[in-house]
Amino acid sequence: MSTPRPPLPAEAQARRRSEIREFLRSRRSRLTPADVGMPAGGGRRRPGLRREEVAVLAGVGVSWYTWLEQGRDINVSAGVLDAVARVLRLDGAEREHLYLLAGLNPPRSPAGGGGGAPGGRPVPRELRRVIDGWLPRPAYVLDRHWNLAAVNDAARAVFGYREQDHNCLVSFFTSAFYRAALHRWQDAARAVAGQFRADAARYPDDPEFSRLAADLCAASAAFAELWAEHPVGSAMRGTKALAHPAAGELTFEYTSLPLPDLPGHRLLLHTPVAGTDTEPRLTALLDALRA
Repeated sequence: MSTPRPPLPAEAQARRRSEIREFLRSRRSRLTPADVGMPAGGGRRRPGLRREEVAVLAGVGVSWYTWLEQGRDINVSAGVLDAVARVLRLDGAEREHLYLLAGLNPPRSPAGGGGGAPGGRPVPRELRRVIDGWLPRPAYVLDRHWNLAAVNDAARAVFGYREQDHNCLVSFFTSAFYRAALHRWQDAARAVAGQFRADAARYPDDPEFSRLAADLCAASAAFAELWAEHPVGSAMRGTKALAHPAAGELTFEYTSLPLPDLPGHRLLLHTPVAGTDTEPRLTALLDALRA
């Protein structure tokens, strides 16, 4: 069962209204009447669903759906949001995003969520020992804004990460190393932008997400284009493959783990994919750097 979220300050409410308006419009525009079993009219394939069509298919009033898309202060229920999500064919991450934008907590809270303060708390020594004990495999901790809070030597050597003045989102879209080394960069870029948007929705009263996105839109045309498409995603695990200039081909499976003692932070652990030469290449890379 979902529950209402606490009221937001006026500025945060304005951001939320803008976000839900653009999000729902973008999801309507990617469907056609044929996709949802409705006649297009005129015998031609018409792109995009109209608000009235979404309302009819979801079983809600046209005025109510219009108000929802405008971000007005109206009563919403989990059942109605689920109906809208079904009509717009939202995936799990997008459905959660809609709940958050509508002012409700999703029925299943995201792992690692919470309203802890961003930054300001040091990474405990015990957690640093875990990160260093993961060697020769990369491990690091991100805060809610994707700033690096702790990094082990393998993450420095493989990804070029450091803890001071380093943000993973910014590095991904502005680093020539990432663009050249990471396989399927464009696909990964869409996933990264979607994950950041989903994270931002969990903290609607935190203006730092908007600032980061605006700055990065100005610095990276690729990010600006993706951000305008309103991708939403969530990845607790996946695969990274890159061509490292010193170590050669490296392929990892990664897992993202929430840290309850550091709300909003998460630990990312990378494991060499079985059947590849990643682990011996990692060991050789670290030995060469320490020599």
